[in-house]
Amino acid sequence: MRTPDGGIQPQVAVDSAGSVHLIYYKGIDGAGDIFYVREKAGEKEFSKPIRVNSRPGSAMAIGTIRGAQLAVGKNGRVHVIWNGGEGAEKAKVNGQEVTPLVYARMNEAGTLFEPERNLITYAAGLDGGSSIAADRSGNVYATWHGRAPGAVEGEEGRAVYVARSTDDGRTFSGETPATTQKTGACGCCGMKAFADENGAVYILYRGALEMVNRDEILLVSPKPGAPFKIVNKHPWKVEGCPMSSAFFGAANGGGAVAAWETAGQIFFAPVDAKSTSIGKINSPTGATKRRHPVAITNSKGETLVVWSEGTSWAKGGAAVWQVFDSKGTPSLEQGRGEGLPVWDMVAAYAKPNGDFVVIY
Repeated sequence: MRTPDGGIQPQVAVDSAGSVHLIYYKGIDGAGDIFYVREKAGEKEFSKPIRVNSRPGSAMAIGTIRGAQLAVGKNGRVHVIWNGGEGAEKAKVNGQEVTPLVYARMNEAGTLFEPERNLITYAAGLDGGSSIAADRSGNVYATWHGRAPGAVEGEEGRAVYVARSTDDGRTFSGETPATTQKTGACGCCGMKAFADENGAVYILYRGALEMVNRDEILLVSPKPGAPFKIVNKHPWKVEGCPMSSAFFGAANGGGAVAAWETAGQIFFAPVDAKSTSIGKINSPTGATKRRHPVAITNSKGETLVVWSEGTSWAKGGAAVWQVFDSKGTPSLEQGRGEGLPVWDMVAAYAKPNGDFVVIY
């Protein structure tokens, strides 16, 4: 299906009650708006859109990496985070104006979003995308990569930061580094955070050491408050920022499925938070330029992998998908949808009966 209302950059999540929550972007590249719709279990149409950002034009969609991210937490409350656009109120770090990391959550009634607010206190320098995760106990994790005052210049001085909330997004602690190991962070690459049904937290991002070592790095915190551990590094030597993205989906029976892109190919693998280990790394058949992966599982244990092809700067492309069975073997079920708009990417979710829905 197409993104509702002619929007782009859809992000979707399904809560424990089976309701589908969807956000999308509309407007000019650097000063647009984020809208939210939902489809409750048993319904066949999305609700009327609600604007997420309280300041008009406070979001941006310059490229496909800096768009808004969505998480659904305790009692189905929706949390949204994005890199501030032209209409956002500037944040200040050490007396200097910086691009804000903007956050908004839905109100208790589920009718409106509370006023947006900045979460950066010192680790500024937003470039690539930020992300957000939320669990069923009211823990919310805002994540981004930036540079602390006094850090080494360039991408090696960048790091992933986490601001935590234990009261369902009402308040957040100041940001702290996700890991003490020096990995750098690829400046214009995206990242993804995810919390599973047991409260484990996962982060995927691209490192940057010596300018060419841009491994995709997987961090896992097995329970709320536990430190993050580097579980996997998928190597890629490449000069310059590839503007890559990453994704997490809930795994059937718990845990997560991670998806990322390396050297023009899409990869995905199950992640076990209890043992802090990654399973077999797999990829779709064929070899072509693939970007923006999504990997989700259904009630049958099947995995749908979706990605975009043919896209580049200011150029659209196609949405492509392939289904893998419960053993990770590619099935014959695959497809392609042409007409992916400029700056757009794909989203997907699984229905209770096992059917998959692709949105682009």
